[in-house]
Amino acid sequence: MVDVLNQSLQKKPAERLASLHAAQDADRLQLAVTAAGMVSFLWTAGDDRIVWDGAREILPPQIASGKGSRGRNLLALMGAEGRARFAAIIESRSRDTEHFDIEVELAFALGSMSFSVQGVRIPDREGATESIAGIMREITEARRERHRLTYLATRDELTGHLNRNSLRAELAEAIDAAKQRKRHCAFLVASIDRLAIINDTYGFDAADEVIVAVGERLSRTLRSSDVIGRTAGNKFGVILKNCTDEDIRAVAGRLRAAVRGDVIETKAGRVAATSSVGAVWLPTGAASSQEAMLRAEEALERARAGGRDGFHVYQRSQQREGARLRLMAVADEIVSALKDNRLVFAYQPIVDAHTRQPIEYECLLRMMRQDGTVADASSFIPAAEQLGLVRLVDRHALEMAVDRLKRHGNISLSVNVSGTTSQDPAWLQSFVNYVRDNAAVASRLVVELTETAALHHFEENARFVSQLRDMGCRVAIDDFGAGYTSFRNLQMLRVDTVKIDGSYITGLATSPENQIFVRTLVDLARSFRLKTTAEWVGGEEEAALLEGFGVDYFQGFHFGTPQLDPAWD
Repeated sequence: MVDVLNQSLQKKPAERLASLHAAQDADRLQLAVTAAGMVSFLWTAGDDRIVWDGAREILPPQIASGKGSRGRNLLALMGAEGRARFAAIIESRSRDTEHFDIEVELAFALGSMSFSVQGVRIPDREGATESIAGIMREITEARRERHRLTYLATRDELTGHLNRNSLRAELAEAIDAAKQRKRHCAFLVASIDRLAIINDTYGFDAADEVIVAVGERLSRTLRSSDVIGRTAGNKFGVILKNCTDEDIRAVAGRLRAAVRGDVIETKAGRVAATSSVGAVWLPTGAASSQEAMLRAEEALERARAGGRDGFHVYQRSQQREGARLRLMAVADEIVSALKDNRLVFAYQPIVDAHTRQPIEYECLLRMMRQDGTVADASSFIPAAEQLGLVRLVDRHALEMAVDRLKRHGNISLSVNVSGTTSQDPAWLQSFVNYVRDNAAVASRLVVELTETAALHHFEENARFVSQLRDMGCRVAIDDFGAGYTSFRNLQMLRVDTVKIDGSYITGLATSPENQIFVRTLVDLARSFRLKTTAEWVGGEEEAALLEGFGVDYFQGFHFGTPQLDPAWD
């Protein structure tokens, strides 16, 4: 800087002013680069010298103190991959200017640091590298976070084993390799028997400890070439590579023995666990990873049918094969309908018991088939739940409902969350986040949960309901009376409405027993300050009885059939 100023004094005023501005611009550029966490460098190939700008502020002391003034010293600090990338740049003989963007890791006595290096290779007239100019930025923490997120994307958070999607990808590769090499592999599903009882007896924390312990025991019994992952709450999937039919039975025996061999120590006490195993031999038993998982699950169900600690290998059955093909066809139809926006709503009014005017509309899913026919939810939702597609379906339903609420500011809509989806805390949180992003319509959205699902997954659903109500949504329990939820649980869930199961409403006028049940239920609901909706109301005689009992709202064909194109849309 001083040299530049001295030189400028010997020039004419205009030249001195230009030189001064140039010096100030250079200083500002250096400050900007340093403030951005970067350091610039010029590496001349002829003398292997590196000139750093900002090195003392950004780079580690080993480089800033002088060791980094030679290219060979910098390369010696790099990991093998970064060193190879830089060597390729230096050894290039292209006569064109070449830009590059790479990541390197530099090793030091106290650890390593990662840097992003962006720059340009400048060739001489013969194409040899004359110099390399660029900038470096430390990305150690960012790279660690990226690696952490990559790990979480492929691993089960609780056990550390592969998650379902990653395991399925590994299974697809194993099947392809077995086909190419004309060998066999296998897929096993091991489930922890009666985990729900462990939950109820010892608590959720203890159940999680059991899941982790079982996963570790299963993993220790496998060969290094085998692969394990967690496929569901109480289930682990295992890929056996290059195995025989006898190997499957031997491994399944070892897996079951490892689980039952000793009690599991938890903070809540000692737990005795067993495991049932279902298996399918591949590629004989299934052509794809999806088929393999379905058939292993089918074998597991047969293993569990005999009680605890069971084992079964999938075997082809004409009847089961027909059911499987029908299931796969429904799956294809669901995926196609989602892609083509052929999942739609039929809207059924819910009316005030006194005014008989609609207060909201329940959104009932329908599938518009390609042949023009309309399928109700009962024809595809069970298959969607079995195949793991229901999360996509429920999300689609939420997005459609929010879209309608935005278009029509004078209506309220009710959407259902399936029993399977309500078991998934991550999905429930994504539901909450979507509603939060569309908070303007939250007060006109009603979310319906089934009674049995709300009870079986009480803690997750209690949190879900609380978050929804805090945003202004209302929450209803559907099919009330079909399960065994107590009103105390409903109070703890903070729901707004209970919908009385329609089986108690149909034929109400001629059933004294149902009349007693419904009247008692309505009185209890009122004492807990809960609103009541009667489903399947089919006539005026039933409506009059229900109004007399104190029911708040009616829903049924007598007050309106589900309409694909309601008058307000």
